[in-house]
Amino acid sequence: MKLFDVIQAPLLTEKTTTLKDEERTLCFRVALGATKTEVRQAVEGLLGVKVAAVRTAVVQGKIKRQGRFSGRRATWKKAFVTLKEGEKMIEYFEGV
Repeated sequence: MKLFDVIQAPLLTEKTTTLKDEERTLCFRVALGATKTEVRQAVEGLLGVKVAAVRTAVVQGKIKRQGRFSGRRATWKKAFVTLKEGEKMIEYFEGV
């Protein structure tokens, strides 16, 4: 996988913002087939920081209904990336 294919988007929620501020952990939506090693290489290559640990979780898609019609949201994967001590924290909205 290419580096740009592994990391799809940052997750910006209240919980991930707290993790970022208190535990030096970044959260990303990643490709479903991406491994922890690929996520580590992608973060280090694209963002230029050193990674201490990577945790991943697969989020199962929910069944959603609209009247009598039902469908299913897609299953996706998220990664929690902890940075090493002394590394500069990434700001998502620096250029805005």
